[in-house]
Amino acid sequence: MSIFAMRKATTLGAAGLVVVGLLALSACKSGDSSDGAAKGPTTAPSSPSPSSQPDQSARPSSPADQGGAAGDAKGGQTFKIGEAAQFPFKYGTTTKGRIALTVTSIEQGAPADLTPLKLGDKAAGKVPYYIHYSVKNVGTTDLAYASVGHIKGRLGDGTEAQDLMIIGSFEKCPSDSLPKGFTNGKTQAGCAIALAPSATTKVVSAEYWGDPFMTNGQGLIWK
Repeated sequence: MSIFAMRKATTLGAAGLVVVGLLALSACKSGDSSDGAAKGPTTAPSSPSPSSQPDQSARPSSPADQGGAAGDAKGGQTFKIGEAAQFPFKYGTTTKGRIALTVTSIEQGAPADLTPLKLGDKAAGKVPYYIHYSVKNVGTTDLAYASVGHIKGRLGDGTEAQDLMIIGSFEKCPSDSLPKGFTNGKTQAGCAIALAPSATTKVVSAEYWGDPFMTNGQGLIWK
């Protein structure tokens, strides 16, 4: 299951945030919400198999911006926390380039962190984990205003942790779209939230399953 929360400031420039929408979504392979509304693909990847580290020495080139290249990360590949994975990136219908994505840490939060979101029973007993990552532009195109999402947590048994997706700012786990002028060599930090079902169950790994990996059902794993 996935929890979706939309928040906005109550007045212009106000620091306080209010939950203005709440929708429980199914994280099954069909990608359909519980009320029948279609969401983006949420295909659950098969268990990844360890592989060799990607060659991070490859320099960006215009042809590589349009597709894969030697040394690119492959679906199902496993990385250590702090290790970068390089691959072609696509956002929307026109933004294409190459990024190096690194999961830098997985931090356990406290159940009380969720209180301001007013999620009620949907978050009862759950523990938030903050998946911190960095995005580096290693291609030749400007990725301004693109968003690098599709990062989720996995529990110790390999199953998916529940997602908490927030539109708006959240101090505990800030994540913004890439800034204007996000050209080659620029780096930005981001964060994704995963919910463990109880205090005795931990989120131990993170997965990126966005393009180009969502089509083959095997994402990139960090642990």
